[in-house]
Amino acid sequence: MKLVKKAELYVTELFKNVLEFKYKYHDVTHTKNVVNAVEEIGLHEQISEKDIEILQLAAWFHDTGYIKCKDGHEGESVKIATTFLVANEVDQNTIDAVSNLIMATVFNHEPKTILEKIMCDSDYYHVGSDAYFSFLKELRTEWKLCDVAIFSEKEWLHENISFLKDKHQFYTNYAKENWEPIKQKNIQILEEKRMKKNEDLVVTPKKKKKKKKKKLGRGVETLFRVTITNHTRLSDIADSKANILLSVNAVIISVALSVLIPKLDSPGNIYLTLPTFVLLFFSVISIVFAILATRPKVTSTEFTKEDILNKKVNLLFFGNFYKVPYQDYEDEINKMMLDNDYLYNSLTKDLHYLGIILDRKYKLLRITYNIFMVGIVVSVLTFLYAYQHS
Repeated sequence: MKLVKKAELYVTELFKNVLEFKYKYHDVTHTKNVVNAVEEIGLHEQISEKDIEILQLAAWFHDTGYIKCKDGHEGESVKIATTFLVANEVDQNTIDAVSNLIMATVFNHEPKTILEKIMCDSDYYHVGSDAYFSFLKELRTEWKLCDVAIFSEKEWLHENISFLKDKHQFYTNYAKENWEPIKQKNIQILEEKRMKKNEDLVVTPKKKKKKKKKKLGRGVETLFRVTITNHTRLSDIADSKANILLSVNAVIISVALSVLIPKLDSPGNIYLTLPTFVLLFFSVISIVFAILATRPKVTSTEFTKEDILNKKVNLLFFGNFYKVPYQDYEDEINKMMLDNDYLYNSLTKDLHYLGIILDRKYKLLRITYNIFMVGIVVSVLTFLYAYQHS
C-alpha cells in the first residue's frame, strides 16, 4: 500500500474516533479538500512527484493536532505525523520536509519555498471557492462551540471582510489566476450583505464577551444537565420498579397455573378455587398496569416548515425531528447552537415534556403497586377464609 494511502486511512480513522464534535470546520472533510488542493496546484506548478507526495502527507496531517488542542495544534500535528512516518520507516529528510510544511500553515507565516506557498494556498482554498459561505457557516459554528468568539451578524461580516482584504493573500500563480477572482466575488457579496445592515457596527471585545457568556452558560448548562439527568434517573427507577412487579406477578401466575390449578380437579381442594382465581385476577391486572407504565409512547406533533422557521417546534425531541428533512434539521440545529435563547427554550420544552411523561409513568406505577398490594391482601384473606370453611 502506498504511503499516502496509509496516511489517508490513518488520519480518517483518527478523526472519526478521537476528534471532538465541536470541530465542525477543521474535520476530515476540510483535510480532504486541502489534499485535493495541493494536488491541483502541484500539477499546474509542475513540481516533482516526490514533492507532491510530501505535500499530500503534510496536507493529511496538518490539522491532526486538533485532537490534542486548538491553540498550537500545528506543533501537535508535527508530532503525530512524525510518529506515523517513523513507524513506516520514512527517511529523515522526508519527515523534516513534511514537518516544515505543516508548520507553514501557522497563521501569518510568510512562505518562502514553492512547496510552502502551495501548502498555504491550499489551506485557505475555501476563500476562493464557490462554496465559501457554506464553509464560513461551519467555521462560525466551530468558533461558537469552542468559545473562540461570539459575533453578531454584522460583526461576523466585518471580521471576514477584514480577513480577506487585509490578512490573506494567495502566493502561487495558479491560485492567483483561478481562485483570486472567486475570492474577490466573495468579498463583494460580504460587503453587499454588510451594507444592508442599518445599525452601526460595534465589535464586542472578544475576551469580555467570552467571559460573560461563559459565566452565564455554565450556570444554565449545569441547571439543565442536573435536572434532565435527575428526570432520566427517575424514569429509570420507575421502569425498574415496574419490571420488578412484572417479574413477581409472572412468577405468581406460573406457580398458580402449574401447581394450584391442576389440584382444583380434586373434590378435596375445591375450596381453593375462589382464592386461586382472585390471586390470578389481581396478578393479571398488576401486569397490565406495569406494562402500561413502561410501554414506550412516541408523541408526534403535526407541524409545517414555517413552524420550524418560527422556532415553534422542539427539534431536540426525536418524535419531531425524525420527520424533518436532514438539511432543514442541520440548518436549524446550527441556528440553535448560535442562539442561546433558542437553545435554552428548546431545552426547556424538552424538560417540560419529559416531566409530563414522568407524571404519567409514576401515576400508573402507583396504581400498579396499589393493585398488587390490595390483591395480595385480598388473596391471603380469601385463602384463610376458604381454608376455615373447607
